Amino acid sequence: MSLSKTLGLIALLLPLPAVAQQGPQGPSPVTVVVAHAKDVPLTARLPGRIKASIEAEVRPQVSGILRGRLFEEGAPVTQDQPLYKIEDETYQAAVAASKAAVAQAKANRDLAVLEEKRALNLFASNAGSAQNRDSAVATRAAADAAVQAAEAQLKSATIELDRTTIRAPIAGVIGLTQATTGALVAAQQTTALTTIRALDPVYVDVTQSATDILRLTSTPEGRAMRAVGEAGLILADGSAYPMKGRLQAAEPRVEPTTGMVTLRMSFPNPDHILLPGMYVEVDLPQALAKGAFALPQNVVMREPSGGAYVWVVEAGKVAQKPVTVATSSGTDWIVTSGLKEGDQVITSGFQKTGPGAPVAVVPGAVVPAEAQ
Repeated sequence: MSLSKTLGLIALLLPLPAVAQQGPQGPSPVTVVVAHAKDVPLTARLPGRIKASIEAEVRPQVSGILRGRLFEEGAPVTQDQPLYKIEDETYQAAVAASKAAVAQAKANRDLAVLEEKRALNLFASNAGSAQNRDSAVATRAAADAAVQAAEAQLKSATIELDRTTIRAPIAGVIGLTQATTGALVAAQQTTALTTIRALDPVYVDVTQSATDILRLTSTPEGRAMRAVGEAGLILADGSAYPMKGRLQAAEPRVEPTTGMVTLRMSFPNPDHILLPGMYVEVDLPQALAKGAFALPQNVVMREPSGGAYVWVVEAGKVAQKPVTVATSSGTDWIVTSGLKEGDQVITSGFQKTGPGAPVAVVPGAVVPAEAQ
């Protein structure tokens, strides 16, 4: 066999180039969501902690030995319900002594009244001196004052006796007791015996920048939404609290060091699910974005400069569209510009494509954006 024929046979037996083996590639498969415009309320998610709407620490107003606890810890209590009993023998004796003092003062006053009348009659008949008359009148006045003082002392002693029964200052749920039977307690002591908290409604104090508040109240829509003030609540486990709250009040000042304003939200809590100290997040409505698009967060990309964009399918090819993202809503980004109704936004498959690359939408993978 000649050399030329041998080389030709070897060439025929060599494998074809890889490109020739693969042949022409088809469009890359992608999945998409269809963008639909709608009016989307914009919210700010603000962290905070639950606070009781009313909280009262219970302290004794008189001193003595605790003789009994009259409530169940952790249970609801009503206003003026007896909570503790302090030994009252000393206070009963003080009341008895005060009653006796009142009786004595009244007897002295009765005698002073008789002597005053006698002195006045004698002076009128020129049988008594003006000095005796004046002295009798003054004695009568002093006796009247003594009765008033004795009655005031009796009232004070009665109040002290009543305070040996410590009562609930407010209605709410009572906490654990910090004192046991037999303990010595003192009037106005530093340590509270227990604490009562009103848990329906509860408050959440959050802070928001004064700049955001000014921007919110600069539009009629923002002022209207702030006036309504309805807010959602996200619990620590990520679940949504089923009942809506409202804006209760705003601190009428800006914190100079932070530029923040404190907002107080009120939430109904009939089942006492929300407890003081619990970490929560408040979804506070800020404005209404008209004609906005809610897109899954994973479809919105970021450029090194920070600009946002999405990949869309246009005429069977990939196109990049810059978009404006206003805020987040749950697992979505709220896009206020850059898209039009019906745009097919690529959700998966774009990793293997680029601008201008042909793509094919996978059948059954076209999902309306609001269904995400």
